[in-house]
Amino acid sequence: MATTSDVNVGSFIRFNGEICQVMEWMHRTPGNLRAFYQCKMRNLRNGKLAENRFRSGETIEVLRVEVHELQYLYRDGDNLVCMDPESFEQKYVPVTLFGDALGFLKEEMVVQVGFESDTPILARPPKVVELEVTYTENAVKGDTSNKVMKAATLETGVEISVPSFVDIGTVVRVDTETGAYMDRVKK
Repeated sequence: MATTSDVNVGSFIRFNGEICQVMEWMHRTPGNLRAFYQCKMRNLRNGKLAENRFRSGETIEVLRVEVHELQYLYRDGDNLVCMDPESFEQKYVPVTLFGDALGFLKEEMVVQVGFESDTPILARPPKVVELEVTYTENAVKGDTSNKVMKAATLETGVEISVPSFVDIGTVVRVDTETGAYMDRVKK
């Protein structure tokens, strides 16, 4: 077991039986009171933020998480089958770890998956993906005076808002964390 002095921002800990990642870690010494550590952490299972105070010297279970870059091959039920590009070993990653960003994944993309003793506990898609627009309405002529957005369906089936000048067949960059349109890919 580790103590509070062994924890840093980005560490993975087990708190109340849940796996959490430390987002903020501050040492506080308020006046004549005892020192403590103020911690803000994100629960990896449901994504919620939590805050807690730990006494100085308190024992905390710090987890060893190894993050690997894997290539997404295909979906198999409630799992995504991903391959390690060096060993060609296939690993099954639960769909729930990707959350809403799953809609932006297409086959052969490289994703980051964190393992704690061969169990996947976190998964991150690429920060930015390039996807083709498969359907969108035609723009209304003369509607260019301000930033007009319209709905567009991407090749993965997810729908986002794009500017009015984007047509069917255009490849766009999308931020997977927010699901927002970034720009057109120029060829």
